[in-house]
Amino acid sequence: MLVAAAVCPCPPLLVPDVAAGAAPELDAARAACADALGLLAAARPDLLVVVGPDAETGPTAYAQGTPGSFRGFGVERDVTLGQARDGVVGTLPPSLAVAGWLLERTGWADAPIEGLGVGEPLAVDRCIEIGSGIAARTERVALLVMGDASACRTLKAPGYLDERAEPFDAEAARALETADLAALKGLDADLARELMVSGRAPWQVLAGAADGAALRGALLYEDAPYGVGYLVAAWS
Repeated sequence: MLVAAAVCPCPPLLVPDVAAGAAPELDAARAACADALGLLAAARPDLLVVVGPDAETGPTAYAQGTPGSFRGFGVERDVTLGQARDGVVGTLPPSLAVAGWLLERTGWADAPIEGLGVGEPLAVDRCIEIGSGIAARTERVALLVMGDASACRTLKAPGYLDERAEPFDAEAARALETADLAALKGLDADLARELMVSGRAPWQVLAGAADGAALRGALLYEDAPYGVGYLVAAWS
């Protein structure tokens, strides 16, 4: 059963080495992510599953110790998903590499970790089904859910300005703040794709995992630096 969840954005800029001189601009987001992960640790899960957007439709599994890197962003900075292990194959997608950095930064050592990549085309029903399966894995499961809201909040945003972006993000933020599973399940996948929302599929995996768990939500951070919506939430 799902006992806790943290929702964090996944821009590589969250890693100070990548952001360089702009790093202070996301200090509040980093602090909120640390607080959310602290609540995960306090829940004492038997298993932590990290879910994030992936280039492949998926779901694609990543074992504990899978390596990731920010070298593609011009920084010689490597991470692993949890404690490094010999013989692990594969490479983390950027979203799970950011998660690996967050876990390393907060000193996570409380439970085994598994990673799961879900691609933007993954259907809503399939996301919910995957989440339900995760929750059934063991008695106490926690989720770290990575993903961004829309990338169309300003003229300089990656997707340019779209007037639909702010209302979409506001509804996603409300749903995460109140742990409104129906609202998360009801997020429009087509609209999310048009608004370049990377978090839609991971959030709907969370909604499937939380069925019957009666968790309460809290929104710890909401902003749109660089024209991209970033949300941090904690469910417990």
